[in-house]
Formats: sequence, structure tokens, C-alpha cells
Amino acid sequence: MKIHELYPFEEERKKRKRIGRGSASGRGCTSGKGNKGQNSRSGGGVQPWFEGGQMPLQRRLPKRGFKNPFRTEYAVINLDKIDKYFSDVTEVGIEDIYQKGLVKKNLPVKILGNGQIDNPLKITAHKFSKSALEKIKQAGGTAISIEG
Repeated sequence: MKIHELYPFEEERKKRKRIGRGSASGRGCTSGKGNKGQNSRSGGGVQPWFEGGQMPLQRRLPKRGFKNPFRTEYAVINLDKIDKYFSDVTEVGIEDIYQKGLVKKNLPVKILGNGQIDNPLKITAHKFSKSALEKIKQAGGTAISIEG
């Protein structure tokens, strides 16, 4: 059995309505759209969000919140990931973190203090959390912050 041999048979399937094919078709002339008016025109009708002149929902609801245009988004990485991926090196720079694919490129990097770090590393990043700084110094490493 092939896929085209499955039910329903060709003659049992309902044919689509062909409109606008002359008056003999039964769906000619106005093509089932009635006479005149907005909905009979091509491209006619109203948008799905139109409420018949009533004040639309997006204008009835109050504006909420505030979006700070000056906020800096950081790509964050935890110490346990740095320890996992950079256990054999002594220096870790921002480019190294980007190359390994640990964070999105071209975003400033912030190091967070989740996990432990065993070997002393010289880590360069844009920012560090307090706990990350403490753990890096406990391991005998140094943290170099690019930003203030």
C-alpha cells in the first residue's frame, strides 16, 4: 500500500470552492463578498486588533515600568567553569573566555564566585564579584579588573 492509496479516496474528498470564475460557476460576480463596502474590496476589512472605534486595549492599559537605556548587560561566568576549562594555564584573558565559547562575544565579562578555584590564576575581566575576588586571592591568584 502506498500513501496515495489511503482513504479517503479522491472522489470522496471535498473540492475547494473556486470563486470569481464567471456567473455560471455560482460564485462569480462579487465572489461571495456581497455588494460594495469595506469587506468587499481587495485588502479590505479591519485589522485583528481593531475594536470598532472603541479605545483599543493597548491604549486603555497604563504604561508600566522603566527601561534604563544606560544599563550595562554583563555576560557572567562562575569560578567553577573557569577552573574546569582553564586548569592547565596560568593566565586567563577575556579573549580566552570568548574563544572557548563560555560567554557571548562582545559583551563585557563579569566573574561570579560560584564554585571553588584550585590553582593560582591571573584572571582579566571587566568586573568581579566580592566573593570571586576573595576566592581568587585565597588560591594565590590575581584578579585584574578592566573597569573601575
